[in-house]
Amino acid sequence: MKKIKCPYGASMGRGHKREKGAGENAKMLPKAKEREKQETKWVDKLKCSVSNLVETVSDRKKAAVKKDKSKNEAGNLLEMETNMKEEEGEMPAEEIIRGLIEQGKFSQACLYISRLEQSGNDGVGKSESLYTLLAERMLSAVSKALGGSDEMLLQTLQSVGEPLKWQKQKKEEWLSSEQGMEPSSTWRPNFWGKDLEKELTQYWTAQIPHFIPTGDTDETALKQHLSQLETTFLPKLEHRSGFFKEAGLLIPYARCCHASLSSHFSALTDSEHCTFSQGLLVYEWCLKAYRRGSGMWLGHRQSSEHIDVQSLMWIILKTEEKLLAVARKEVGKALNEAFDAGKTPCTDAAIIQILTEKTKAAHHISESLREKVEAVCLEEYLSFLDSYENKVKSLLQHDGFHGISSSLRTIENFCILRNVWYNLTYLCSASTDQDVKIKGIIDRTEDKITEHLLQTVTAEVKGTLKDHFRKSDSGFGRILEFLQQSFLVFKKKKTEKYQGLVKSVNNIITEEYVQALLATSRKSSVRRRRQIVSKMEEDHRMLQTTFKECLGPTADALKDPIKIILGLIQAPDAEGTKIALLPMLSQFPDLREEHLSAVLDIKESLRQEDRIALLKIFHDNCRKPDIESNLLFEDIEVEGGMCARCCCFCS
Repeated sequence: MKKIKCPYGASMGRGHKREKGAGENAKMLPKAKEREKQETKWVDKLKCSVSNLVETVSDRKKAAVKKDKSKNEAGNLLEMETNMKEEEGEMPAEEIIRGLIEQGKFSQACLYISRLEQSGNDGVGKSESLYTLLAERMLSAVSKALGGSDEMLLQTLQSVGEPLKWQKQKKEEWLSSEQGMEPSSTWRPNFWGKDLEKELTQYWTAQIPHFIPTGDTDETALKQHLSQLETTFLPKLEHRSGFFKEAGLLIPYARCCHASLSSHFSALTDSEHCTFSQGLLVYEWCLKAYRRGSGMWLGHRQSSEHIDVQSLMWIILKTEEKLLAVARKEVGKALNEAFDAGKTPCTDAAIIQILTEKTKAAHHISESLREKVEAVCLEEYLSFLDSYENKVKSLLQHDGFHGISSSLRTIENFCILRNVWYNLTYLCSASTDQDVKIKGIIDRTEDKITEHLLQTVTAEVKGTLKDHFRKSDSGFGRILEFLQQSFLVFKKKKTEKYQGLVKSVNNIITEEYVQALLATSRKSSVRRRRQIVSKMEEDHRMLQTTFKECLGPTADALKDPIKIILGLIQAPDAEGTKIALLPMLSQFPDLREEHLSAVLDIKESLRQEDRIALLKIFHDNCRKPDIESNLLFEDIEVEGGMCARCCCFCS
């Protein structure tokens, strides 16, 4: 190991000669006694130098000059001590420092290392390893003391607190120097505070009673754990805080307590098994501790700026964030399950409960929390509607019976969603922006799915009726039965939406039926016409049964063109036919001459003069249809049929 020398005699003058003479006389004393005498003299001089080094003055220039002077003097003293001991065969400074560290004299070791660091040569490299050793021994001493007596803990904390004060003072000296120099980022003492906080955090984290929420954890178990924290763990923190305060280490102690408790509460609320009610228990426990006016582990709080109060508030805020996230997650999951495509729709009351039960639970804790939970639930409702609108787009790809049933179920869901939102606007404080967005999504999506339903029904009925009057069984009855069953499982039968849907489907069926009837009748033989009339009677009975089941008494108000056409065809004579024509003209003002001619083609034994008379009545009574009239025949086109005069088929 390299030893450091300094021209001691040159700096001391005559005093050196006297000391040299005293040294020669001391050779006659026993070696141990001589060493003790020399060390005593050296320590006295070093203490004097240290006193000069740590003095502070208000004048920055004077302080800088004095520090330079102290630095030179300290370096000279260290080199003097090293030289002297080398001459006498003693240990070098590095060994002395290691001895001080092992003896727990951390503050003295700091001063020695600092002087070694400033001595030049290889002092910087040696000082780094010594600073590291010092940090290890300090942390080891604290770890051991935490498990020992209070007196032992206090002594250890005081011995560790002094080096931390020295490090802080050293940094301030550098920053206040003329050069404004900052300590190196790799300077080992810069990390002592963080190392201590890490050690304390690990210790107290290990002392927290073990508890990990699982899927089987109930609220009673969580309450017991929180009670255990309050009655056993927190009193330990508070008891130890006094020792850290006396040693000047209260701030790092508070930080470690904050870190350990924050980590624990995060573990409680971060778990995938943590429910809203469990998170609410944790939040309530933290809030009650804050409201009691106690800093929990550092004694009574002195002000809102107290570091412990800030830590507790931070934990409360983080727990609140987790609580709101759990609320959002549970509400979203419940809404998706309630409107799952494979399940029967929930009731309005069940959906409202999903959206309000958490708000009610938060209300007994604080009005502020209630408002935040309510806002989260409403936001999630809007988010669900956004995602549900996208799901509906995929339903628009379905056709056939599956498309009809899925569309009806979706329309019913939107009836529920609309009614739920109507009630929520009275129960919650929804913003105008939310109200506009939610109503817009419901209206827009409901219109799209309704349009898809009616288009699907039209396509199915049109395809079935295409050959209905040429086949014995076209499947028309199966469609009516399917529609009846689908409408009957629709729970919102009293809503305007349901009534409007059934009436629209009825109009589609009757219009397509009349279209198919008029297209077939003009190319049919006498025998086929009789079969058509018979089938019309049977189909009419099925239609009446279907829509009376779906609409009840209100079905009587539906327009019934098939019944009117049957009355016209089955009239026994010319006068009866004329009488039957009048309701047809009255209810369907959009009836054209080609429509009436096609219907008369189905009627048997109609004389030519009677036919002309009926057409004259039509022309005399036909009128321009009103905009709000039932325009059944407006879009029905009739192909060429049997000519009234030549009895042939022409266009």
